[in-house]
Amino acid sequence: MVAKTYPTHTPKCVMITGATGGFGKAFVERFAAMGCTLILHGRNEAKLNELIEGLSVPVHKVVFDLSDKNKINAAIEAIPEQFKNIDLLVNNAGGALGLDKFQDADEDDLLNMIEMNNSSLIRITRQILPLMVDNKAGHIINIGSIAGNWPYPGGHVYCAVKAFVKHFSLALRADLNGTNVRVTNIEPGMAETPFSLARFKGDAEKAEAVYANTAPLQADDIAETVVWTACLPPHVNINTLEVMPTKQSFSPLSVERYTK
Repeated sequence: MVAKTYPTHTPKCVMITGATGGFGKAFVERFAAMGCTLILHGRNEAKLNELIEGLSVPVHKVVFDLSDKNKINAAIEAIPEQFKNIDLLVNNAGGALGLDKFQDADEDDLLNMIEMNNSSLIRITRQILPLMVDNKAGHIINIGSIAGNWPYPGGHVYCAVKAFVKHFSLALRADLNGTNVRVTNIEPGMAETPFSLARFKGDAEKAEAVYANTAPLQADDIAETVVWTACLPPHVNINTLEVMPTKQSFSPLSVERYTK
C-alpha cells in the first residue's frame, strides 16, 4: 500500500515578536532559510539591527516595548503595504520575572509579567487577525509554556499568564471556526535560552544552575516544532503541543507532614 502524501504549506510573510530572544532568533533563522518575508519585533533596536544584518530576505522591523499600547498600535499600523499580507504571526515575546513565593515577590514584576505575556498578546493579535480573517487564510502560533499546565513553587503569576495563553488560543480557535485561520499554542518545557538570565535579572550563576547537569531543550528544538506546525497543509490545525526534554518529567504532589 502506497502511503498518501499531502503538499506542505510555506508561509509567505511571517511576523515574529520577541525576535531577538533565544527562541526568536532560531525562528528567524529557520523562516529566513525558507525564503519567507519577515516582520521582526524587538524592544532593543540595536539588537534588532544586528539580527537583521546578513538576512537575504525582505525584512521590516518594528520596535516597541510590550507595555506601550500606543507604540504597539502605531508600529503595526505603519507596516508598509508590501509587508501587510501577514499569513503567519508567531507571538513569541514574553517571559518570567523572579522565582520568589507570591507573598514575597515584587508587585511590579507580577504586573509586568501580565503586560508582556497577556496584554501585549491581545493587542498584537487584535491588530493582525482581522486581515487574516478577511483573507480567509492565516495562522497564529502562540508560544506558551508547560507552566500553563503544571504549576510549581514560585510560578504563581507566570503559570497563570501561560494558562491564559493556552485558553486564549483555544477560545480563539472557537471564534475563528469557518474563517480558515489556524491557531496553535506551543508549550515548551525546560529550554536552555536567555530566559532564566532575564528571569533572574542578569544573575548568571542562578540562570546556569537551572540547566546544570541535565539535557534541556534548545531553541532549535522549538524552532523545528514551530516550523513543522506552520508548514502542515492548511486543512490541519495543531491546537496545543506540549514539548519537554526527555530528562524532564512529572513530580509527585507536595504533601506537608506533621512534625512529632
